[in-house]
Amino acid sequence: MRRGRLPLTALRSFEAAGRLLSFTAAAQELCVTQGAISRQIMELEQLTGHILFERLHRSVALTREGEQLLNALTPAFQQMDDGMARLAALKPVQTLRISVEPSFATGWLIPHLHDFQASDPDIDLQVEADARLDQFREHEPELAIRWSLTRRSWPRSQAQHLADVQMTPVIAPSAMRGPIERPEDLLGYPLLHEENRDAWSQWFDAVGVMDPRDLRGPIFSDVMLESIRGGHGIGLGDLLFVAEDVRGGRLVRPFNQTISYGAYWLVCRDFSRLSPAAGRFAAWCKTTISGQLNGR
Repeated sequence: MRRGRLPLTALRSFEAAGRLLSFTAAAQELCVTQGAISRQIMELEQLTGHILFERLHRSVALTREGEQLLNALTPAFQQMDDGMARLAALKPVQTLRISVEPSFATGWLIPHLHDFQASDPDIDLQVEADARLDQFREHEPELAIRWSLTRRSWPRSQAQHLADVQMTPVIAPSAMRGPIERPEDLLGYPLLHEENRDAWSQWFDAVGVMDPRDLRGPIFSDVMLESIRGGHGIGLGDLLFVAEDVRGGRLVRPFNQTISYGAYWLVCRDFSRLSPAAGRFAAWCKTTISGQLNGR
């Protein structure tokens, strides 16, 4: 018999009655009347051409043909029940698209992404590294992380503060030529810059090195930290990005002096209308960064 023509309702009624050896108990289990069970089994007997139950005075017993059918049906219904239970236990995967500053993506998000995936395995994160701010239209990222030196808001969007940027000199141990004792010693190294040379000018001014003679050096866009780690010179790294490298000895921080250099912001159309996945990601970012900055 083709699957599409299987009398599933009658088979279910028969399986319950045969397993329980009672039309009444089967009716209670399936939440139908005893008469409905009897009719379904009679239809099944007519379809198969075999008597499946012996009707006794106050009970029923399976015939040989009934036992054969029951032995085939009970494991099949159990498999279906188990499969439905496993499916119901699975959490649906939620896809979340976010747009992230390239430097934030490589400097912080990617190294910590496994923590988010471990805490929220049912969220399928799609990361777009882009400094341009989306309009948060349909089919665009729902949430963005943006850096700004001065601004605190964006048109037609809402912004929440994520982390201040504190820049400090860092260098790979392999690039050091000896002890670095005075800020002026840094001028003997290749200075690495990101986007422009303003940050180094501010840092030298903060430590009292006025009008340093030479602030030349390569300017990178979003990948300066990789050049520092590669031992190509000394650069100003965001404490948020370099703290673990410094603790692990992969980078050296010769001076504690930092300079403030803007902040990172969570940006979206409306925080009150974020999807559950976006809300969980935003909360995870805030909690993780706060803990990191507080030394936890």
